[in-house]
Amino acid sequence: MLDRTLTVRVARIDALTPEIRAFELVHPWGRALPGWAAGAHIDVHTPGGFMRQYSLASAPPAGGAPMRYLIGVKREPVSRGGSLALHEQVAEGDLLAISAPRNTFPLHRQARHHLLLAGGIGLTPLLAMAEQLSREGAAFTLAVFARSRSHLPFAEPLAALGARVRLHLDDPVAPEKLDLARLIGESPEGSHLYLCGPGGFMQAARTAAAHWRDDSVHLEYFAPPSSGADDAPSEPFVLRLAQRGISVPVAAGQSAVEALHDLGIGVPTSCEQGVCGTCVVPWLARPGSGAPEHRDFCLSATERQRRVALCCARATSGTLTIDL
Repeated sequence: MLDRTLTVRVARIDALTPEIRAFELVHPWGRALPGWAAGAHIDVHTPGGFMRQYSLASAPPAGGAPMRYLIGVKREPVSRGGSLALHEQVAEGDLLAISAPRNTFPLHRQARHHLLLAGGIGLTPLLAMAEQLSREGAAFTLAVFARSRSHLPFAEPLAALGARVRLHLDDPVAPEKLDLARLIGESPEGSHLYLCGPGGFMQAARTAAAHWRDDSVHLEYFAPPSSGADDAPSEPFVLRLAQRGISVPVAAGQSAVEALHDLGIGVPTSCEQGVCGTCVVPWLARPGSGAPEHRDFCLSATERQRRVALCCARATSGTLTIDL
């Protein structure tokens, strides 16, 4: 379920690399689009009935109403079909249905320095963050890891950011190397770390940052790691809705979101894999009700103390109370 659906026109498609295309989306009649903050994403409905999340790859305009959204889409031959549909079936001039922007991966303004680590197409939300931080004169470093310069998306916007962009290229002919652990270890005190990229890259970065405070490390996954929530057994439980004063049974193999939707109780959802954070709500410690069994990949350990992603969480004691 989406809060709001918009219709946009594909104004331009650019091939950024052999695998990545940029799609510029505008209002069909030239009107302004809803605003956003760096790190935000939109849900895109593609041909074939797919819905996929794509980060907005540019900072919002400094002044005036936003007139375009820019997304980068990597063609994934082995995927659920969304990227293939955009690459093979969508042309300039076509209309697409999208959601309004939402942000589950925001900048944290209290940071003294922002370290942005991007793996491949994971650059998209971090590029928008870097542009925003550059405009504001904030301290940041954007490190981009790619196979080669020919596989580096958004080369022109990166060049415009100057010396605060650092590249790691695995090109055997013209390599440029960064030591990930050293890069993280030498960050100034008070830094916040932002990660987006493939699973292996994310794990390596998280390992290197294991000594960082949990609330200073922020993640956005493309998809759940291979050891996802679906690998664990799913026991039935009862979901208590504190505001409504009702209890909802959640069957084994059913998500809390599905159980709520069956009763006509709307909860916004998007990825339904515990990645995007759309269905996150507060949970409450109550007599007879336990803590959630978290199976998401969007909440930090600190956030899990008070919030839960309903699409994949279970209950440790058979009952879970949420503030809904």
